[in-house]
Amino acid sequence: MSQPLLLNLRNLACGYGDQRIVQNLNLHLNAGDIGCLLGSSGCGKTTTLRAIAGFEPVHDGEIQLAGEVISRAGFTLSPEKRRIGMVFQDYALFPHLTVAQNIAFGIAKHPRQAAVIDEMLELVKLGGLGGRYPHELSGGQQQRVALARALAPEPQLLLLDEPFSNLDVELRRRLSHEVRDILKSRGTSAILVTHDQEEAFAVSDQVGVFKEGRLEQWDTPYNLYHEPQTPFVASFIGQGYFIRGQMSSHEAVNTELGEL
Repeated sequence: MSQPLLLNLRNLACGYGDQRIVQNLNLHLNAGDIGCLLGSSGCGKTTTLRAIAGFEPVHDGEIQLAGEVISRAGFTLSPEKRRIGMVFQDYALFPHLTVAQNIAFGIAKHPRQAAVIDEMLELVKLGGLGGRYPHELSGGQQQRVALARALAPEPQLLLLDEPFSNLDVELRRRLSHEVRDILKSRGTSAILVTHDQEEAFAVSDQVGVFKEGRLEQWDTPYNLYHEPQTPFVASFIGQGYFIRGQMSSHEAVNTELGEL
């Protein structure tokens, strides 16, 4: 059975001030799926993430979450009302608070706060470290705390902005797989932003390749690699050569290598 639609971006244009960075963006994410916005620096992926979070207004189009319009031109539902969690690139942990207090930040009025904190610590494999401060943890442990803090309020959608970029290669690879397992075990939907193709393919169910503010293709990792829809996606994702050709029929192309 297919999962219900959770996130829907329709004809979206967004940016900073009067500058439009992203144009005519259409994509959707089903509940329980993990999506990824993939591309080089400055292509619009983080701008899109910030618009979904409610940090930036949209110029055109709209953003829907669970059927509710949360952003459109002239209207931006405030971030704290969106039931969206965020994991930042620099973790953004409170240095004066312990690990447990950081996790408790978004669930101050939860009737089972202590139990939820313990559950989150075990989930991210930091059981027994609730009394430590962020500076006493490794980079990977700090990232786990940031993830636990974002998951504690049970958001409808989790946004991750280059979450592994500050880690070494081996730890980044291992933690990306762990994060996927954690999200899947909880049925949490997520959008990841990265410029790392291996990371995107390891974590995501759907990947969107961005180029200069436009979405080139939104598809499964398999389809992106085996059936790229544009030359840019083919060159960005795969390894191969381009050969000029002319279609001779719906099923054949004439090239310098012969008819294919």
